[in-house]
Amino acid sequence: MTRLFAAALVLTLSAAPARAAEPVKPNVVFILADDLGFSDLGCYGGEIDTPNLDALAKNGVRFTQFYNCARCWPSRGALLTGYYAQHVRRDKLPNVAGGGVGGARPAWAPLLPELLKPVGYRSYHSGKWHIDGKVLAGGFDRSLNVANPGNMFTARGTSRDDVPVKVPADEKGYYVTIATADHAVACLKEHAAQHAQAPFFQYLAFHAPHFPLHALPEDIAKYRDKYLDGWDYLREARYAKQKKMGLVNTALGAVERELGPPYRYADVLKKVGPGEIDRAPPWGDLTKEQKRFQATKMAIHAAMVDRMDREIGRVIAQLKAMGAFENTLILFASDNGASAEMMVRDGGHDPAAEPGSAASYLCLGPGFSSVCNAPFRRHKTWVHEGGISTPLIAHWPKGISAKGELRHTPAHFVDIVPTVLDLAGVEKPKEFKGAAVPAAPGRSLAPALAKDVTVARDSLWWLHEGHRAVRVGDWKLVALSGGEWELYDLKTDRAEQHNLAAKMPDKVKELSAVWQKQTDEFVASVKKAAKDK
Repeated sequence: MTRLFAAALVLTLSAAPARAAEPVKPNVVFILADDLGFSDLGCYGGEIDTPNLDALAKNGVRFTQFYNCARCWPSRGALLTGYYAQHVRRDKLPNVAGGGVGGARPAWAPLLPELLKPVGYRSYHSGKWHIDGKVLAGGFDRSLNVANPGNMFTARGTSRDDVPVKVPADEKGYYVTIATADHAVACLKEHAAQHAQAPFFQYLAFHAPHFPLHALPEDIAKYRDKYLDGWDYLREARYAKQKKMGLVNTALGAVERELGPPYRYADVLKKVGPGEIDRAPPWGDLTKEQKRFQATKMAIHAAMVDRMDREIGRVIAQLKAMGAFENTLILFASDNGASAEMMVRDGGHDPAAEPGSAASYLCLGPGFSSVCNAPFRRHKTWVHEGGISTPLIAHWPKGISAKGELRHTPAHFVDIVPTVLDLAGVEKPKEFKGAAVPAAPGRSLAPALAKDVTVARDSLWWLHEGHRAVRVGDWKLVALSGGEWELYDLKTDRAEQHNLAAKMPDKVKELSAVWQKQTDEFVASVKKAAKDK
């Protein structure tokens, strides 16, 4: 297997010491998957082989009610700033121009590495970026920015330390997931050799299992016939395993049979061929050709997750080799739920190509996405539980004594920055680059790492593509873009099957006021910042 980037990084390094001196402050490794469903990992109910992540869960803790922002760039903005994406212009607000995927953060919203640098941390980035600005300008010391080219078998569009790489004519053996881990391992080797006394923050952002569904042939072969029983059977099987694990306390919701992709590409079925389908009907209603094709797509998705876990294993092995594993807090999550999106773009799709190869362009679609998000409802981009629920594994031998325990407190990506700052002993500045820093919504999860306690907060808030939601305690108010509010008691109904809005209008009014107040505060803050420029 070629190593296009790692060699350049470690070529001039002296051999790393067998065991580096352990820093007092904890190292932090945040591993982010892309479009991974709540139930995909073995330790969250899935049948995909994820032994490395399962081992972290077995020797650490798993959160059962952890949330993201329903989409790639809002989640990344929230994760690394500690603010809701709308507040830092990384997602849109109603009646406010700009913001979103092209929005630029205000001066008062640094990324986490900029806050860690003054106390001696070095920071490393490997993988997807999807945040405004250059990587090194955000406080990272090294970076491999793997821009998604729509082809997981090429390095086109990739930059090392913000400089575009020269892509060799022959890329045989290149695969994005492996290249991402190569760079992460190389950064750790460099750190051990040159900065052993300093703590580090490593942000490892995989593309897997985001579309297009591209995987190594040997990885696909492992799962090729595993999913022929279909999405209805598999969803029930995953749910049964989750119930046994104590991960969920809800009935399994019904599959939304007529719900298609969130964005309509009318020609996708024609481009892909007769095996494709953009709904999730009962598995028995599909033709033999459709069953095989859909099962193959899920096999590729599983292969991408399996390979990601293997590459995480290499990063873990390096942490152990350099003596850093015991004092490293490893966190793992996904940027949104599994995706029901279906499209053909970038290099296009060759129907004659082997599924999962570079010439193919396939998306998982709503059928098996409903499995990946089990037992929850809907998918990426929606703010029902299926779109915003993610695993969160926390492992830290020196700092977490619990082994295999669950943590039930609701928590969110906005909590990661305050948690890391708390554990690193960093007080967040009141002013940054001449601008006043507003209060942040997140809370430190340090108490929940120690015990299964509820972290106190007023609310959790969502808005994306017009879909909106707020959670106060166990009550959740959620609405589709342009739709009416729905009310759910998440204590017993996280599958969002029993809408209580008509029965409890006062609770709807109460929670909608909370959502509106938060939204109005963001709008006022953004407009004030624009006026003060």
